[in-house]
Amino acid sequence: MKKIMLVLAVAVTGAFAFRTSDEGSISGKVTPADGASTAWAIMGTDTLKAPVNDGTFSLQQAKAGTYTVIVTAKSPFQDVTIANVRVEDGKATDLGEIKLAEK
Repeated sequence: MKKIMLVLAVAVTGAFAFRTSDEGSISGKVTPADGASTAWAIMGTDTLKAPVNDGTFSLQQAKAGTYTVIVTAKSPFQDVTIANVRVEDGKATDLGEIKLAEK
């Protein structure tokens, strides 16, 4: 009986170890590269946050759905809000270039 339980435990653990992630991601490039500090993605009560480094950001572990993305700008630039950003399971959503405007 112990051997059967051990084999079952190993099989279950192995199945989860090789499970692929169904989550997607959202990325983009901000210009000017030093004009923003943080990127946010909001869908209902889910909120993702990532730093903007060298003008790029990547929001990981995004569940499938439609997000609003907010790029928090540094002075003298304005924040940018992008609505209706669709994320699909296991796919990367690239917003491309996001140009910041001055206040």
